[in-house]
Amino acid sequence: MGDRGTGGFAVRAACGADAEALVALDPVASGGDGERGEHIRGWCARGSALIAEDASGPLGYCVVEYTFFGQGFVPMVTVAPDARGRGVGRLLLEAAAGSCTTPKLFTSTNLSNQPMQRLLRRAGWSPAGLVHGLDEGDPEVFYLLERPAGG
Repeated sequence: MGDRGTGGFAVRAACGADAEALVALDPVASGGDGERGEHIRGWCARGSALIAEDASGPLGYCVVEYTFFGQGFVPMVTVAPDARGRGVGRLLLEAAAGSCTTPKLFTSTNLSNQPMQRLLRRAGWSPAGLVHGLDEGDPEVFYLLERPAGG
């Protein structure tokens, strides 16, 4: 992988040894949500996570899974607050697309998460649907990135 960003950071596959650094970076996990921490450890152990980092350490991570109707799905993209606006999220999404082994790659975010929706649109993702009932009063917007055949 080793994709380079313009901000002097790179994206690579995360491994088990990265798990605790990603738990510390993730505001939900570091805020005491043990279930999120276990998810992060599992993603790292299974090779599902990608990590963006620079010389100072991790800047963000994302996850690619294949549990969404046999297609790629990005259930998590997290960028450290002090690393936002530097292209980290965009590079993580590009790396996720590059690593995806299916023709379609999906993700979702809450309707209220306007920064994530702007990032997805700028990165070439298209709205694909809306699901009510996951988070009370805040529907989930699904996005699709269609990849060229063979790519």
